Amino acid sequence: MNEGRRLLLTGTDFMDKRLIQAFRVRLLKWFERNRRELPWRKNRSAYRVWVAELMLQQTRVDQAIPYYGSFISRFPTLRKLAAAPLGSVLKTWEGLGYYGRARRMHQTARFLDAHHGGRFPRSYEGLLALPGVGPYTAAAVGSLAMGLDLAVVDGNVSRVISRVFAIEDDVRAAKGKKLVQHLADRLLPVGRSAEFNEAMMEVGATVCTPRGPKCGECPLKRVCRANEAGLVEDYPLRRPRRKVPHKVVGAGVIRKRNGDLLIARRNEDAMLGGLWEFPGGTKEEGESIRECIRRELREELGINVEVESELTVVKHAYSHFTIELHAYWGRIRKGRPRAIHCSDYAWVKAGELRKYPFSRADLHIIEKLEARKIRQP
Repeated sequence: MNEGRRLLLTGTDFMDKRLIQAFRVRLLKWFERNRRELPWRKNRSAYRVWVAELMLQQTRVDQAIPYYGSFISRFPTLRKLAAAPLGSVLKTWEGLGYYGRARRMHQTARFLDAHHGGRFPRSYEGLLALPGVGPYTAAAVGSLAMGLDLAVVDGNVSRVISRVFAIEDDVRAAKGKKLVQHLADRLLPVGRSAEFNEAMMEVGATVCTPRGPKCGECPLKRVCRANEAGLVEDYPLRRPRRKVPHKVVGAGVIRKRNGDLLIARRNEDAMLGGLWEFPGGTKEEGESIRECIRRELREELGINVEVESELTVVKHAYSHFTIELHAYWGRIRKGRPRAIHCSDYAWVKAGELRKYPFSRADLHIIEKLEARKIRQP
């Protein structure tokens, strides 16, 4: 950033009553004309808001819409969700990613059903006391479904505020987060929290975007300090990105004589917990992929396998690392599977794999199997 043009203000010294009023009026008028028709804005309830907000964390609106429809159709009420097995919930969530959200949702639903009669508490403190519910989710459900005067701060809101007030702190760090929340709380109009919070998220998602923001269309352009200085895309300030770790992973597509395939269920407290996978794991230094698969299946399931030809290679990115997954055909040479470092295992007919919830990387393996009509070369 050009230091000579940088705005040397913290944000709080620009928060007079005129600014607050102008911010609110401009934003809410814009939202009245430009709000999108989204499925979670209809038939609003605490349950539907909660499901939508969990889905929208780290997921774009266009990606979440079909999943939301399927999820609400499958689990129309909190008690339906609480009564469902975790595998069914994960299967409905399959492909949306960040599966911890689905597991926490299921745990919270069961807690509410057991301790609150299947209803959400009507206070911020009560919502925050629920297992798996943090400040963001409590504020979202409380404001959007119950009208509580709570300011919601997600990535879109944080970006808007950081630009309007030219915040000189990293808004992802503790100090920056605290400042953004303070400003959002002061801007919130009493009695209009739902409308205001949705408007903030909407302008961030559709106008004040991370790259290529549409400043000419923004209702806040006349009160935006970054826009005034011509430095919009310099905000939010960011720390230099760390290099993303890369892992090479081996997986065994282990087959019986009758064609059944061996799959394992990940422990619930592990990453992608509760999902099924073709068993395997991360390659260690100095180890070949074949050696990795043999070791992992011995440790995970107590079997010695013969690793045969490669089926496919899958490249996939998670939030904090990337993987290169090598899937190999294989057969058991010695031993019978036991759930040692997994929660369960199953022999499954190839045509029934889709009945189980898998991660996106393993779904690529299934797609390859289907493309080959599930015949080993």
